[in-house]
Amino acid sequence: MKDRYQVAISAGLLAALWCGIADTFHLVTWIGFLGCSTYFAQPKTGFQGVLMTWFTTLSGVFWAWLAITGSGFVDTPLLGYLLTGIVTSAMCLQASYAKLAFIPGAFIGCCITFAMAGDVIPIILPLLLGALLGYAMTQLTAWFVRFKTTPQHA
Repeated sequence: MKDRYQVAISAGLLAALWCGIADTFHLVTWIGFLGCSTYFAQPKTGFQGVLMTWFTTLSGVFWAWLAITGSGFVDTPLLGYLLTGIVTSAMCLQASYAKLAFIPGAFIGCCITFAMAGDVIPIILPLLLGALLGYAMTQLTAWFVRFKTTPQHA
């Protein structure tokens, strides 16, 4: 990987910063890192990538919330199984829309919501900030690369 040192420095600095921010504001750190990872995995660049990350992961949060909430209406696990199948299909079908085309993003948001037992309140902010963290890492890396290649005058 070209520029691996610049990537390593920017990722390390911003990961440490994220941990401090998450700790200070009592945010779930690992959710932010999943938002960041989703940003890097989806195909768009720049702020369009941030938007795709937001749209797809938040849609997954919604679908999981729907399955968890819906399954609570009947005291049988069968409804939960059925709703999980339905929302899985829905997350795949929604990819017909360009802004929701990154299916793994929806699954990441869904898995986070299942891991948090359907409590969406502590999910939203770190997920949104995580995508911005990924964007910031790309910007800082680009700056480090430009700095490295700019001739230094004495």
